[in-house]
Amino acid sequence: MAITVTEKAAKHINRYIERRGKGVGLRFGVRTTGCSGMAYKLEYVDEGTADDAVFESNGVKVFVDPKSLPFIDGTELDFAREGLNEGFRFNNPNVKDNCGCGESFRI
Repeated sequence: MAITVTEKAAKHINRYIERRGKGVGLRFGVRTTGCSGMAYKLEYVDEGTADDAVFESNGVKVFVDPKSLPFIDGTELDFAREGLNEGFRFNNPNVKDNCGCGESFRI
């Protein structure tokens, strides 16, 4: 089991944590929503929990709750800028289908 972070995503995450002035990493999980059933959720973490699986990649700690892990195991988290838009990209090998709006996915 592993979650990886590209170098570009790691730079973005570390820059944001530095600006916040606190934080130990990023929480990565899923929630039920959207037309395909699931959506990714990200939030910065000041303190992990005992149940979290913790992965470290390119100097970033990624915290994942046990319920989300089966859906995102093997995912690479990237950060991309395209024109005026920027954001995280999720390269998840478990995804079978994405919705047309790009907000949700199905396993």
